Amino acid sequence: MESKRQQKFAGILQEELASIFQREGAEYLPNTLVTITKVRVSPDLAVAKVYLSFLSTNNTLLSINTVNSHAGEIRYKLGTRIRHQARVVPTLSFFIDDTNTYVEHMDKIFDKISKERKDTDGETTEE
Repeated sequence: MESKRQQKFAGILQEELASIFQREGAEYLPNTLVTITKVRVSPDLAVAKVYLSFLSTNNTLLSINTVNSHAGEIRYKLGTRIRHQARVVPTLSFFIDDTNTYVEHMDKIFDKISKERKDTDGETTEE
């Protein structure tokens, strides 16, 4: 369970990182929209796990590797923005947020179950 302090700091990081990716994200990933879906911060606020979602990209693994290779530069830009709000700029680790993929997968499963039920209900009423 995250403390209020962690949640508040994660919110600040999420806003500032979103702004960085919105304004300067084309440097790292041209023609790709990056969304910061979640930020988790360690209890000492020294490490931040940032979960990203990518739109209009064919290779999300390549995109996340590109962002991770520029993590130091992104951290520097973040530091210039939050220098008056935090003592230490956290080390950033970027991860793929696969929530949308999971939701799509679950929707397909539920659709399949629904179709199977309709098929079995149709068979029992015909008999």
